Amino acid sequence: MVLAVDAAAQAAGVRVGMPATKARVLVQGLIVQDHDAVGDVQSLDRLALWMLQRYAPIVAADPPDGLVIDSTGADHLHGGEEAMLAGLIDRLAASGVQARAAIADTWGAAHALARYAAKPALVAPAGHGSAVLAGLPLAALRLPADMIAALHVLGFERIGDLLAQPRAPLTLRFGPQLGRRIDQALGALSEPIDPIRPDELIQVKRNFAEPIGAAETIARYIGKLVVQLCAELEAKGLGAKRLDLICHRVDNRLQAVRVGTAMPVRDVKRLTRLLTDKIETIEPGFGIEILSLTATLAEPLSEKQTLTAMVDDGVPDVSDLVDTLINRVGERSLYRAAPIATEVPERSVRRIAPMAPDTGATWPGHWPRPSRLLASPEPIETMALLPDHPPVAFTWRGIRRRVRHADGPERIRGEWWRRDAELTAVRDYFRVEDDAGERYWIFRSGDGEDPNSGSQRWFLHGVFG
Repeated sequence: MVLAVDAAAQAAGVRVGMPATKARVLVQGLIVQDHDAVGDVQSLDRLALWMLQRYAPIVAADPPDGLVIDSTGADHLHGGEEAMLAGLIDRLAASGVQARAAIADTWGAAHALARYAAKPALVAPAGHGSAVLAGLPLAALRLPADMIAALHVLGFERIGDLLAQPRAPLTLRFGPQLGRRIDQALGALSEPIDPIRPDELIQVKRNFAEPIGAAETIARYIGKLVVQLCAELEAKGLGAKRLDLICHRVDNRLQAVRVGTAMPVRDVKRLTRLLTDKIETIEPGFGIEILSLTATLAEPLSEKQTLTAMVDDGVPDVSDLVDTLINRVGERSLYRAAPIATEVPERSVRRIAPMAPDTGATWPGHWPRPSRLLASPEPIETMALLPDHPPVAFTWRGIRRRVRHADGPERIRGEWWRRDAELTAVRDYFRVEDDAGERYWIFRSGDGEDPNSGSQRWFLHGVFG
């Protein structure tokens, strides 16, 4: 039996559920591989661990082909829900994995939307209720195939058809599973996620005979867990770069807090402060019965000699400040600009982590560069003599500016190894100053003579301070 097909086989007419003999007859030279169920489970677990280390503290495998992620409190670290989904799908695609993803209020709703509505991503509005589910097929409720077939016989095709019916007759005929799946998708019934926790992760846990809920009590036990965790990290010569605090509530729900550091750390006071700063995001409900703290991401950390007060190495340690800011505004919002060895201005800079080591690259120094480079060159209207003269005047954003002084041209050629269109591309840049003393960086696309070198249009690319 065919259990899975790639895009090429699907285009040739092979379908899941088709007998393998029929598929071989249908497509000559069809490549068939035996299903490796154990390997699939292991691959899904490895992918779940990868997600755990990069995206959210609560991740679990959702066999046979999915992952469930509770991103509550973690999506802001990735620029919001839409940006997080887009980045996740793009990173998977870069690794050769095609994925669809959805964010919803419940596991059941997200499961349904990811498989039957996401193209390739979908973020359902908060508090969506049944509105986003009504038009989906019955299979989106994770019901057994025989139950779905029986419902089809009765004329039910969509989830909305079931929601419009009284619950009691359906329960009497199909048992409690149908109602349970509907309630889980709508959020009327909780569906706990058992997060993946491989043995190699360093984890400490505290069980409470009486549930706790006060912020002061939670903070006190966080401090105790951090002491235990740092002791285990020290024993293994590691420092934490990402910590996940998971609160197991008595109502079988999980509350999670994730904090990260720019450099490996095992300083008790520093890690405790980062975690306790997030206590206000924890909703203890009727109480927390288990606290677990995990070093989701850890790296080697060597011992450092403590310097006396008379010794100053001249390099201030701002990593503590960076950690505080990152956990408040998110990783994507805090970065440094690093130069890239290229002549093309818009490609000469990239974002790197705040505490990343110096790349050693520098910008070209033979020609000055503007302090403000526009996100993309903006077209301007000019009057200029070809091929090598600067404009005598130009109009930018509706304002005409007369050129008082000009310097150039500086010729920048395209990077031919990127694409064929840049093989003959040329830009001639000029630094110009208007009557008001404002200085601009403008260029002509092309050399002023050969039409293959560019459009010969003028653009403004930057402003000097």
